[in-house]
Amino acid sequence: MHNQVVWFKRDLRVEDHAPLYQASKAGPCICLYVYEPELLASAEFDPSHLVFINQSLEDLDKRLTQIGSRLTTMVGNPSEVFDKLYEEVGFDALWSHQETGSAITYQRDLRVAVWAKTRGVKWNQIQQHGVFRALSTRDGWANKWLLQMKMATATTPTHVNTPTLIPSKGILPYSSLGLPKSTKTHVQPGGETQAQTVLESFLKSRSENYRTAMSSPLTAWEGCSRLSAHIAWGNVSVRQVYQSTRARIEEIKNQSSERPTQARSWAASLHAFEQRLRWHCHFIQKLEDEPELEFNNLNRAYDGLRENEFDELHFRAWCAGQTGYPLVDACMRALHEGGWINFRMRAMLVSFASYQLWLHWRSTAVFLAQHFLDFEPGIHFSQVQMQSGVTGINAIRIYSPIKQVYDQDPEGVFIKRYCPELARVPPQYIAEPQKMPTHVQREVGCIIGQHYPAPIVEHARAYRQARSRIYAVKGSKEARAEAHKVYQKHGSRRKPTRRLSK
Repeated sequence: MHNQVVWFKRDLRVEDHAPLYQASKAGPCICLYVYEPELLASAEFDPSHLVFINQSLEDLDKRLTQIGSRLTTMVGNPSEVFDKLYEEVGFDALWSHQETGSAITYQRDLRVAVWAKTRGVKWNQIQQHGVFRALSTRDGWANKWLLQMKMATATTPTHVNTPTLIPSKGILPYSSLGLPKSTKTHVQPGGETQAQTVLESFLKSRSENYRTAMSSPLTAWEGCSRLSAHIAWGNVSVRQVYQSTRARIEEIKNQSSERPTQARSWAASLHAFEQRLRWHCHFIQKLEDEPELEFNNLNRAYDGLRENEFDELHFRAWCAGQTGYPLVDACMRALHEGGWINFRMRAMLVSFASYQLWLHWRSTAVFLAQHFLDFEPGIHFSQVQMQSGVTGINAIRIYSPIKQVYDQDPEGVFIKRYCPELARVPPQYIAEPQKMPTHVQREVGCIIGQHYPAPIVEHARAYRQARSRIYAVKGSKEARAEAHKVYQKHGSRRKPTRRLSK
């Protein structure tokens, strides 16, 4: 039997890992992770990502050890790493999951494909999510996704035979890879064990109020699943999460006779979560079908709308959480500390940057990618374009950073945690502290423009200007024609649920 190489990328687990299982049946397996300098140096990468990856690799190595194998790590361009490994120990086949990633990983995979063909090594790429390669049409996509989710999970090998004497670099710290130390202090830990713990806690208890808890930053930390980073780095598969969610829904239904109202509400929350698992793949499919959306507007009629009006000072203030809009600033500072914020607040951050500050989405997307621990290229760039209003097929949503305070944090609890200079500001002024009378500013020790910045733009005026400009393009003949093309290629075919008439 000839050696096999299992290439772990963003699939750092042993359960529901088809490449590992299939390779283990074919021969001795070299379980390999490659630290890629090109990815580590990319604008979207942050040292906090490395912390999460390394924790995941440590857990992966322990789990591989339990089944007779071990993790081998190397550093370099994968095609060069594979060539060196091929020369030293030889192997028949390369096994991995398909990856829909950034332009860097796409070009890297093209190079690996050329190398494999040149060396006569068969590269077996197996589908990981409900994302389909060479998709000819979006028609029927939801059904294809559902079938993929219902498929049996891949068997976990009970034993993996691994060649001996293959040198490994081990788990490499930031200093060995030329990276600075992570500045984030409250980041979720990584690893398959952690993922399973988080999934269980969500399904068994935290998901009960998911629908109502997910919007406010006050409740979202516990109310959201907190699985996004684990899914992004492959500590758990979407299929595992889907099937566990379905099982929990059935369990709740079977217990509904005890507390029927509670059971219905809980099941509805899990159905809402289940919907977001489909959205996860729906958005990644867009990048799979059109890799250029990482850089270009989906709807090219919007080209030139913001590109030539980029205000660097506004961008820097937004990045630093110094805009003078408390909820915007608190959310950005929360990202700097922990690498996560809930979806509604992400949408607000992008909306504020795109409309009130009129910043082009590409720069803001790259900055956020750095700071999102759960950065997933397909979801990220698709979502940022959607929230910036340049797809042509989505509703224009311009969030009011003032109204969001009243809706999501009216007492300023979240705001004051991350903007301590506002700690003594009375609740009636927390949405717009610049409206505090001068004597109140002195009393609470928060002089606007000194201790906390004045708003960098006037919301109402910026809102009117942005709305006028975006709708002028949206209503143009060119934009409508482009929108039709975008919908045919990327639009959801799923019909919205209609309310029953009384």
